[in-house]
Amino acid sequence: MIRQTMQEAIVAGIAEEMRRDADVFIMGLDIGRFGGPLNSCKGLWEEFGASGRVIDTPISEGAMVGAGVGAALAGKRPIVDIMFLEYLPLVIQQLGCDGGAMHYYSAGKARVPLVVRAKYGVGPYHGHPYDFHAWLMQTPGVKIAVPATARDAKGLMKAAIRDDNPVLFMEHMALYHGLRDAIPEEDYVVPLGVAEVKRAGRDLTVIASAAMVRRALAAAQVLAKEGIEIEVVDLRSIVPLDEATILESVRKTGRALVVQETVRLGGSTAEVAALIGEQSFRDLKAPVRRLGTAYVPVPFARSLEKAAVPDDAAIVAAARDLVSQ
Repeated sequence: MIRQTMQEAIVAGIAEEMRRDADVFIMGLDIGRFGGPLNSCKGLWEEFGASGRVIDTPISEGAMVGAGVGAALAGKRPIVDIMFLEYLPLVIQQLGCDGGAMHYYSAGKARVPLVVRAKYGVGPYHGHPYDFHAWLMQTPGVKIAVPATARDAKGLMKAAIRDDNPVLFMEHMALYHGLRDAIPEEDYVVPLGVAEVKRAGRDLTVIASAAMVRRALAAAQVLAKEGIEIEVVDLRSIVPLDEATILESVRKTGRALVVQETVRLGGSTAEVAALIGEQSFRDLKAPVRRLGTAYVPVPFARSLEKAAVPDDAAIVAAARDLVSQ
């Protein structure tokens, strides 16, 4: 085992796949000698730049992802770094409408093994926090990975690169240079579409992803001192969604709290809540509850940011209320 941050683990996963498969390459803005924003590609230029497999591009996210779709159709396995998830609207056409639909349009003959990386999230860097992944959920054919730990991030990245479908790979900036995880030195993947129970419990299921998993686990420690045991389910992938793990947990606890950092309106939590309502309604002891950011632009002031975005205390309060019902 080695200990790595999420940033280090993701880059290590990309490097391993580039060594394993010569068709894997990466392109994006400032990913060459600069090493990418927040060191997102640190070391890749030094190892692979001379072979032309680390490509610095002009500032045009649509051109990057469009070229990635074309390269994938031609048999390569491109990774495109668009820097930040708030630039997703600039590539919806290329990634979703084109890349995501090509397999269907070609009657199964075409494959688009493309990974689009994007950083996002409220965190220490005070910029580019927006998360628009729910927009992409409406475009069939694109998978969405949302790791909460460095170990999962590396395994999910390797799975995404090997997948024959387009994958949006989301990298939360609050987790990027944070806690180090124990990472296996041997080759491993974390399958897309497989959630994980990060903490077992009996009274309430909290379903979350990325940074909200860490907050849910912190809330669970507070509640455990009060005799309330919550189960924390880390989605790890939003598309495909691991319905079986979610429903199994809710049937056990009888209560569900779905937490996300994005605004609640129209978010992926709504899909999870609908799933539970449709398939586990009779198992519920209380209505499903959703917790998300206030319906406002992400504030710049730290005090307003704290008021808008759910924290450990907000999860604790919502959990207490649900368990009392």
